[in-house]
Amino acid sequence: MDIPFHRPLYDESDEAAVLAALRSEKIVGDGDFTQRASKRLAEMLGARHVLLTTSCTHAMELAMMVLRIQRGDEVIVPSFTFVSTTNCVLRQGARLVFSDIRPDTLTLDADDLERKVSSRTRAVISIVYGGVTPDMDRLLQIVRAHSITLVEDAAQGLGVTYKRRPAGTMGDIGCLSFHESKNLSTGEGGALVTNNTALAERAEIIREKGTNRKQFLKGLVNQYTWVDIGSSFLPSDLISALLYSQLAKAERVTQQRETIHRHYTEAFMPLARAGKLTLPTIPAEVSSNYHIFYVLMNDETIRNRAIEFFRTRRIGVTFHFLPLHLSPLGRTMGCTEGDCPVTESVCGRLLRLPIYPSLTQQQQDRVISTMMEFVNA
Repeated sequence: MDIPFHRPLYDESDEAAVLAALRSEKIVGDGDFTQRASKRLAEMLGARHVLLTTSCTHAMELAMMVLRIQRGDEVIVPSFTFVSTTNCVLRQGARLVFSDIRPDTLTLDADDLERKVSSRTRAVISIVYGGVTPDMDRLLQIVRAHSITLVEDAAQGLGVTYKRRPAGTMGDIGCLSFHESKNLSTGEGGALVTNNTALAERAEIIREKGTNRKQFLKGLVNQYTWVDIGSSFLPSDLISALLYSQLAKAERVTQQRETIHRHYTEAFMPLARAGKLTLPTIPAEVSSNYHIFYVLMNDETIRNRAIEFFRTRRIGVTFHFLPLHLSPLGRTMGCTEGDCPVTESVCGRLLRLPIYPSLTQQQQDRVISTMMEFVNA
């Protein structure tokens, strides 16, 4: 592609950080860079506890283990999400309950969520989409009224705030991603965030193969041993070194993405007013990180034609999530068409455009002119 859909931002400072980790001759997990990156991320989020993981997928699995989600429990999740949000529930033997999204922000619909709460509901997982959180005040009101745990899948959410509260810090646990496709990238990588010390202490044990190694390293016990069921979710210090470097770029990356997002929005506003497409909604109470720029075409046929049109012009564009309740696995759970109507409509119409810091003004204008050419044709 002349204009790829995504391009991660790596520079000399990232190379220097990884080289420094290598030269330390100690790149095992929970080394110096892991500690430094965890502290920097905690300060950015105003969070008490940050535990780095090998991926957001592992952070989600760790969260379900920490909360002791088990067979017989129900966990409500949006159908409009990535499979990691659902796999972590099924791995614990619990039952998925799919909820719909709002048509404006494409985030969890609190009204539909409330209708689906039952006596077996143990947790709700919300997601941040396109740099926008759900209505967190309403979600928190619902989960607290029913004594339900809220896990924020904030894979796309670093740098996003709701009423000045950082995404990933408002629920009981938040999970972040540093996948290559995210604003800040370590290739793979993630983090579990919580302000609950008891949950953090249990997470530390599970993350370290179910041992109390962390207590041993702190000098709290003479030797460490197996104390719980766990796994290996701890990243190497190479990943942490790259994350430490990437975190220093967070504000600049957000500003650069915002500039592109605004440029697209202003350019496509006439098309939106003419009813040719729908632009993203960012509520006043949300400060976005501009992770995604998408438009909603009027139907799936037009969207699919647009994808092909852009690709013939060598511009990378793509769709996004497919409705998980209508996936082959979702159907085995008894899900059918009409269960989440907004999700079903949105997934067939959504088109994502390139947005990343190295996207030049000339390239942006080419994306815009291609959209104009397609719509006018």
